[in-house]
Amino acid sequence: MTKSQTPVYFISHGGPNIMYDTSHPVYPQLGKIGKEITQKVKPKAIVVFSAHWQGGKSTIEVNTAEKTDLIYDFYNFPRHYYKETFPNVGSKKVAERVLELLRENGIEARGVARGLDHGVWACFKCAFPEDTNPLNVPIVQVSLFDSEDPDQHYNLGKAVQALRSEENQVVVSGMAVHNLGGLKALLMGDATPEPYTTSFDSALKEAATSNPKERQARMAALLKRPDARQAHPTFDHLLPIFIGAGAAGDDRGERLWTLEEGSMSWAQYRFGEVDAK
Repeated sequence: MTKSQTPVYFISHGGPNIMYDTSHPVYPQLGKIGKEITQKVKPKAIVVFSAHWQGGKSTIEVNTAEKTDLIYDFYNFPRHYYKETFPNVGSKKVAERVLELLRENGIEARGVARGLDHGVWACFKCAFPEDTNPLNVPIVQVSLFDSEDPDQHYNLGKAVQALRSEENQVVVSGMAVHNLGGLKALLMGDATPEPYTTSFDSALKEAATSNPKERQARMAALLKRPDARQAHPTFDHLLPIFIGAGAAGDDRGERLWTLEEGSMSWAQYRFGEVDAK
Protein backbone atom coordinates (compact mmCIF):
# COMPACT_ATOMS: atom_id res chain seq x y z
CA MET A 1 0.00 0.00 0.00
CA THR A 2 1.28 3.44 -0.82
CA LYS A 3 1.06 6.13 1.82
CA SER A 4 -1.59 7.93 -0.22
CA GLN A 5 -4.11 5.09 -0.01
CA THR A 6 -6.69 4.67 2.72
CA PRO A 7 -7.38 1.15 4.07
CA VAL A 8 -10.66 -0.68 3.45
CA TYR A 9 -12.88 -1.92 6.30
CA PHE A 10 -15.38 -4.77 6.36
CA ILE A 11 -17.86 -4.35 9.20
CA SER A 12 -20.09 -7.13 10.47
CA HIS A 13 -23.02 -4.91 11.35
CA GLY A 14 -25.57 -7.08 13.16
CA GLY A 15 -29.19 -6.06 13.64
CA PRO A 16 -30.51 -2.62 14.61
CA ASN A 17 -30.56 -3.68 18.28
CA ILE A 18 -26.76 -3.40 18.35
CA MET A 19 -27.04 0.37 18.75
CA TYR A 20 -28.55 -0.19 22.21
CA ASP A 21 -26.58 -3.26 23.23
CA THR A 22 -23.55 -1.44 24.65
CA SER A 23 -22.53 -4.50 26.67
CA HIS A 24 -22.20 -6.69 23.59
CA PRO A 25 -18.53 -7.49 22.86
CA VAL A 26 -18.78 -6.09 19.32
CA TYR A 27 -19.87 -2.64 20.50
CA PRO A 28 -16.40 -1.43 21.57
CA GLN A 29 -14.89 -3.06 18.49
CA LEU A 30 -17.07 -0.93 16.24
CA GLY A 31 -16.06 2.08 18.29
CA LYS A 32 -12.39 1.19 17.85
CA ILE A 33 -12.78 1.06 14.07
CA GLY A 34 -14.65 4.36 14.13
CA LYS A 35 -11.89 6.10 16.05
CA GLU A 36 -9.26 4.63 13.77
CA ILE A 37 -11.08 6.16 10.81
CA THR A 38 -11.68 9.59 12.31
CA GLN A 39 -8.43 9.99 14.24
CA LYS A 40 -5.87 8.19 12.05
CA VAL A 41 -7.19 7.77 8.52
CA LYS A 42 -9.03 11.12 8.50
CA PRO A 43 -10.79 10.66 5.14
CA LYS A 44 -12.61 13.40 3.27
CA ALA A 45 -15.63 11.17 2.63
CA ILE A 46 -16.98 7.66 3.26
CA VAL A 47 -18.11 5.46 0.37
CA VAL A 48 -20.09 2.56 1.81
CA PHE A 49 -21.60 -0.63 0.38
CA SER A 50 -24.27 -2.36 2.46
CA ALA A 51 -25.80 -5.83 2.27
CA HIS A 52 -29.21 -4.17 2.39
CA TRP A 53 -29.15 -2.51 -1.02
CA GLN A 54 -29.16 -4.36 -4.33
CA GLY A 55 -29.28 -2.52 -7.64
CA GLY A 56 -29.90 -4.45 -10.85
CA LYS A 57 -28.39 -7.72 -12.03
CA SER A 58 -25.84 -5.78 -14.07
CA THR A 59 -26.43 -2.25 -12.78
CA ILE A 60 -25.11 -0.43 -9.72
CA GLU A 61 -26.99 2.41 -8.07
CA VAL A 62 -25.27 5.31 -6.31
CA ASN A 63 -26.93 7.76 -3.96
CA THR A 64 -26.31 11.20 -5.44
CA ALA A 65 -28.60 13.10 -3.06
CA GLU A 66 -27.01 15.19 -0.33
CA LYS A 67 -29.96 15.14 2.06
CA THR A 68 -32.23 12.13 2.52
CA ASP A 69 -34.10 10.42 5.34
CA LEU A 70 -32.86 7.26 7.04
CA ILE A 71 -34.40 3.98 5.90
CA TYR A 72 -35.88 1.89 8.72
CA ASP A 73 -35.66 -1.38 6.81
CA PHE A 74 -36.44 -3.73 9.69
CA TYR A 75 -39.68 -5.02 11.14
CA ASN A 76 -41.37 -5.81 14.47
CA PHE A 77 -38.97 -3.84 16.62
CA PRO A 78 -40.05 -1.45 19.39
CA ARG A 79 -41.38 1.91 18.24
CA HIS A 80 -38.41 3.91 19.46
CA TYR A 81 -36.17 2.13 16.94
CA TYR A 82 -38.06 3.95 14.20
CA LYS A 83 -37.38 7.33 15.77
CA GLU A 84 -33.61 6.96 15.84
CA THR A 85 -31.54 9.55 14.01
CA PHE A 86 -28.06 9.64 12.55
CA PRO A 87 -27.00 13.03 11.19
CA ASN A 88 -25.44 12.61 7.78
CA VAL A 89 -24.94 14.38 4.49
CA GLY A 90 -24.12 13.03 1.06
CA SER A 91 -21.76 14.41 -1.56
CA LYS A 92 -22.81 14.85 -5.16
CA LYS A 93 -19.17 15.36 -6.13
CA VAL A 94 -18.02 12.06 -4.62
CA ALA A 95 -21.10 10.24 -5.95
CA GLU A 96 -20.37 11.50 -9.47
CA ARG A 97 -16.78 10.30 -9.10
CA VAL A 98 -18.04 6.84 -8.12
CA LEU A 99 -20.31 6.78 -11.16
CA GLU A 100 -17.42 7.88 -13.37
CA LEU A 101 -15.13 5.11 -12.12
CA LEU A 102 -17.81 2.46 -12.52
CA ARG A 103 -18.58 3.48 -16.10
CA GLU A 104 -14.87 3.69 -16.97
CA ASN A 105 -14.60 0.07 -15.86
CA GLY A 106 -17.52 -1.12 -17.95
CA ILE A 107 -20.10 -1.25 -15.16
CA GLU A 108 -23.57 0.13 -15.81
CA ALA A 109 -24.37 2.67 -13.10
CA ARG A 110 -27.02 5.26 -12.34
CA GLY A 111 -27.52 7.91 -9.71
CA VAL A 112 -30.56 7.76 -7.43
CA ALA A 113 -31.87 9.52 -4.34
CA ARG A 114 -31.89 7.08 -1.44
CA GLY A 115 -31.35 7.30 2.31
CA LEU A 116 -28.95 5.22 4.37
CA ASP A 117 -30.26 1.78 5.33
CA HIS A 118 -29.71 0.20 8.73
CA GLY A 119 -26.73 -1.77 7.41
CA VAL A 120 -25.00 1.61 7.49
CA TRP A 121 -26.57 3.92 10.04
CA ALA A 122 -27.19 1.48 12.92
CA CYS A 123 -23.58 0.27 13.09
CA PHE A 124 -22.28 3.76 12.30
CA LYS A 125 -24.08 4.98 15.43
CA CYS A 126 -21.83 2.58 17.35
CA ALA A 127 -18.68 3.44 15.42
CA PHE A 128 -19.27 7.18 15.30
CA PRO A 129 -21.33 8.26 18.33
CA GLU A 130 -22.39 11.88 17.99
CA ASP A 131 -21.17 12.93 21.42
CA THR A 132 -17.72 11.35 21.47
CA ASN A 133 -16.63 10.56 17.90
CA PRO A 134 -18.86 12.29 15.34
CA LEU A 135 -18.34 11.56 11.67
CA ASN A 136 -18.08 14.98 10.12
CA VAL A 137 -17.57 13.95 6.50
CA PRO A 138 -20.05 13.06 3.74
CA ILE A 139 -21.35 9.51 3.31
CA VAL A 140 -22.12 8.15 -0.15
CA GLN A 141 -23.85 4.77 -0.23
CA VAL A 142 -23.50 2.46 -3.22
CA SER A 143 -25.53 -0.66 -3.99
CA LEU A 144 -24.47 -4.23 -4.60
CA PHE A 145 -25.54 -6.06 -7.73
CA ASP A 146 -28.77 -8.03 -7.53
CA SER A 147 -26.82 -11.23 -8.01
CA GLU A 148 -24.76 -13.76 -6.07
CA ASP A 149 -21.80 -13.66 -8.44
CA PRO A 150 -18.60 -13.38 -6.35
CA ASP A 151 -16.37 -12.23 -9.22
CA GLN A 152 -18.87 -9.59 -10.30
CA HIS A 153 -18.69 -8.09 -6.81
CA TYR A 154 -14.93 -8.48 -6.51
CA ASN A 155 -14.55 -6.60 -9.80
CA LEU A 156 -16.94 -3.95 -8.51
CA GLY A 157 -14.45 -3.35 -5.74
CA LYS A 158 -11.58 -3.18 -8.21
CA ALA A 159 -13.47 -0.52 -10.14
CA VAL A 160 -13.58 1.85 -7.17
CA GLN A 161 -10.06 1.22 -5.88
CA ALA A 162 -8.93 4.64 -7.10
CA LEU A 163 -11.18 6.29 -4.51
CA ARG A 164 -8.66 5.27 -1.86
CA SER A 165 -5.91 7.42 -3.33
CA GLU A 166 -8.31 10.38 -3.35
CA GLU A 167 -8.72 10.42 0.45
CA ASN A 168 -12.01 8.53 0.44
CA GLN A 169 -12.71 5.75 2.94
CA VAL A 170 -14.26 2.58 1.49
CA VAL A 171 -16.38 0.66 4.01
CA VAL A 172 -18.26 -2.54 3.22
CA SER A 173 -20.97 -3.70 5.60
CA GLY A 174 -22.39 -7.22 5.97
CA MET A 175 -21.82 -10.22 8.26
CA ALA A 176 -19.08 -12.86 8.23
CA VAL A 177 -21.72 -15.51 9.03
CA HIS A 178 -25.42 -14.68 8.82
CA ASN A 179 -28.14 -17.29 9.27
CA LEU A 180 -31.28 -15.71 10.70
CA GLY A 181 -33.03 -19.07 10.61
CA GLY A 182 -30.60 -20.38 13.22
CA LEU A 183 -31.18 -17.60 15.74
CA LYS A 184 -33.63 -19.48 17.97
CA ALA A 185 -30.97 -20.94 20.27
CA LEU A 186 -29.20 -17.59 20.57
CA LEU A 187 -32.45 -15.82 21.41
CA MET A 188 -33.04 -18.47 24.10
CA GLY A 189 -29.67 -17.60 25.64
CA ASP A 190 -27.44 -20.25 24.10
CA ALA A 191 -24.60 -18.49 22.25
CA THR A 192 -22.72 -21.71 21.44
CA PRO A 193 -21.49 -21.35 17.85
CA GLU A 194 -23.07 -23.62 15.29
CA PRO A 195 -20.52 -25.94 13.62
CA TYR A 196 -20.95 -24.10 10.31
CA THR A 197 -20.35 -20.76 12.05
CA THR A 198 -16.95 -21.91 13.23
CA SER A 199 -15.95 -23.66 10.02
CA PHE A 200 -17.03 -20.88 7.67
CA ASP A 201 -15.60 -18.10 9.83
CA SER A 202 -12.24 -19.87 9.72
CA ALA A 203 -12.43 -20.44 5.97
CA LEU A 204 -13.32 -16.81 5.36
CA LYS A 205 -10.29 -15.69 7.34
CA GLU A 206 -8.00 -17.97 5.35
CA ALA A 207 -9.34 -16.67 2.04
CA ALA A 208 -9.62 -12.98 2.91
CA THR A 209 -6.12 -12.81 4.41
CA SER A 210 -4.44 -14.85 1.66
CA ASN A 211 -1.93 -13.58 -0.88
CA PRO A 212 -3.74 -10.85 -2.86
CA LYS A 213 -2.72 -12.54 -6.12
CA GLU A 214 -4.66 -15.65 -5.06
CA ARG A 215 -7.38 -13.96 -3.02
CA GLN A 216 -10.11 -13.55 -5.63
CA ALA A 217 -10.11 -17.23 -6.58
CA ARG A 218 -9.87 -18.38 -2.97
CA MET A 219 -12.76 -16.16 -1.93
CA ALA A 220 -14.92 -17.27 -4.86
CA ALA A 221 -14.34 -20.87 -3.77
CA LEU A 222 -16.00 -20.07 -0.43
CA LEU A 223 -19.42 -20.02 -2.10
CA LYS A 224 -18.96 -23.62 -3.22
CA ARG A 225 -18.16 -24.97 0.24
CA PRO A 226 -20.68 -27.47 1.69
CA ASP A 227 -21.23 -25.18 4.70
CA ALA A 228 -21.71 -22.01 2.61
CA ARG A 229 -25.52 -22.13 2.46
CA GLN A 230 -25.69 -22.91 6.16
CA ALA A 231 -23.51 -19.93 7.02
CA HIS A 232 -25.29 -17.75 4.45
CA PRO A 233 -28.66 -19.02 3.18
CA THR A 234 -28.41 -16.02 0.84
CA PHE A 235 -25.07 -14.42 0.05
CA ASP A 236 -26.11 -10.77 0.37
CA HIS A 237 -24.31 -10.32 3.72
CA LEU A 238 -21.16 -12.07 2.47
CA LEU A 239 -20.72 -10.27 -0.85
CA PRO A 240 -19.70 -6.90 0.66
CA ILE A 241 -16.36 -8.36 1.76
CA PHE A 242 -15.75 -9.36 -1.87
CA ILE A 243 -16.17 -5.71 -2.84
CA GLY A 244 -13.80 -4.70 -0.06
CA ALA A 245 -11.17 -7.25 -1.10
CA GLY A 246 -11.43 -6.09 -4.70
CA ALA A 247 -11.00 -2.45 -3.68
CA ALA A 248 -7.95 -3.48 -1.65
CA GLY A 249 -5.93 -4.29 -4.77
CA ASP A 250 -2.53 -5.61 -3.70
CA ASP A 251 -3.09 -4.84 -0.02
CA ARG A 252 -3.40 -7.79 2.33
CA GLY A 253 -6.41 -8.41 4.52
CA GLU A 254 -6.32 -8.75 8.29
CA ARG A 255 -9.03 -10.02 10.57
CA LEU A 256 -9.11 -7.48 13.37
CA TRP A 257 -11.51 -9.37 15.63
CA THR A 258 -14.16 -12.05 15.59
CA LEU A 259 -16.91 -13.46 17.76
CA GLU A 260 -18.72 -16.62 16.75
CA GLU A 261 -22.14 -16.43 18.34
CA GLY A 262 -24.78 -19.02 17.52
CA SER A 263 -25.55 -18.76 13.80
CA MET A 264 -23.65 -15.49 13.43
CA SER A 265 -20.04 -14.35 13.15
CA TRP A 266 -19.11 -10.77 13.93
CA ALA A 267 -15.68 -10.80 12.24
CA GLN A 268 -14.27 -7.37 11.41
CA TYR A 269 -11.59 -6.94 8.73
CA ARG A 270 -9.22 -4.30 7.45
CA PHE A 271 -7.42 -4.42 4.12
CA GLY A 272 -4.26 -2.35 4.00
CA GLU A 273 -2.44 -0.53 6.76
CA VAL A 274 -3.34 2.65 8.57
CA ASP A 275 -0.98 5.48 7.77
CA ALA A 276 -1.64 7.98 10.58
CA LYS A 277 -1.70 11.57 9.42
